[in-house]
Amino acid sequence: MTANPPERLRVLHAVKGLGLGGTEKVAQLLACHLPRERFEAAVHSPADGPRAAQIRACGLATYVGMDLGRALAAFRPQVVHVHRAGWPEPEFLRPIRDYRRANPALVCVETNVFGRHDPSASARIIDAHLFVSHFCAERFARLHGIAIEWPAYGVLYNPVDTDRFAELLPGGPAARGPVLGRVSRADPGKWSRLALEILPALARAVPGFRYRVVGGVPEAEAYVREHGLDGCVEFLPPLESDAELAAFYGSLAVLAHANDTGESFGLVIAEAMACGLPVVTHPCPGERDNAQLELVEPGVTGLVASTAGDYAAAVLRLFGDPEEARRMGLAGRDKARRLFRAQDVAARLGGMYLDLLARKGVRT
Repeated sequence: MTANPPERLRVLHAVKGLGLGGTEKVAQLLACHLPRERFEAAVHSPADGPRAAQIRACGLATYVGMDLGRALAAFRPQVVHVHRAGWPEPEFLRPIRDYRRANPALVCVETNVFGRHDPSASARIIDAHLFVSHFCAERFARLHGIAIEWPAYGVLYNPVDTDRFAELLPGGPAARGPVLGRVSRADPGKWSRLALEILPALARAVPGFRYRVVGGVPEAEAYVREHGLDGCVEFLPPLESDAELAAFYGSLAVLAHANDTGESFGLVIAEAMACGLPVVTHPCPGERDNAQLELVEPGVTGLVASTAGDYAAAVLRLFGDPEEARRMGLAGRDKARRLFRAQDVAARLGGMYLDLLARKGVRT
């Protein structure tokens, strides 16, 4: 006699929007890649956006345009996974607290995107805080004197659909000539002057140099005009799908990462690595985010430079030595597949859910 399979556990991922940002994409990938035989996932957002249709295309339900309390009542999850900055947000967490009053075995997990500390009473609803990099976890422990120990705290890298990128770019990038690129949201907070100050030197030194930019901001467009760089800089619209991203990454020889606020993880870097691109980045001072240095290993998966002159020299080095650039790109692809593969990250997350539920006495 065959035993009936266990009932799938319901997991609701809660985000504040479904736009094209990294936080939303991480929620999408985790929800879509949770093992289907054990979990039924859905996504809640009070605001609609392009990711909603992508999530539904994966066969998942979305609860869009309603408050979180209504979504909880409709989906009846055993696990709620919130994706947030980490600082106090009592209005965001209050519906989960109210839902738990009638469902005391509910598990609440947060992805703490920026590694911030929330000492407020509302945060007591959270059973496990997950940091997206070891850098964020170590900084949190250092600044707040809190040990990063499971089950209260853990590290879970953001997922990347490395299988899809390998399918779309089986041979890696195929840039025709010295093409540098960068991609971000069109947000001044995502930029560094380094991304602009390297351009005159590169344009002078490299015949045929091109710079392809997704997420240009007015300051960048003005800089390009004022320095007569219009002929080698191309500003592109946002990219919505991994197919569009792969086509963009595949057109480059090097990815230029430059963001003065740094990265708590660096999804753009991780995706470029998954596509086989070497990456040039820079450190950030003080206690700013620096997980970009956790992803980019100097001389292995890319190069790190602190000044505009050193940054331009790093790009020139990779332009001038395609074999070295390819070696770094392949190392980056291997690292991304080993550490960030979406199916593996989601399976690990599923194991965390099961452990947390078991600690509450829920039979799974």
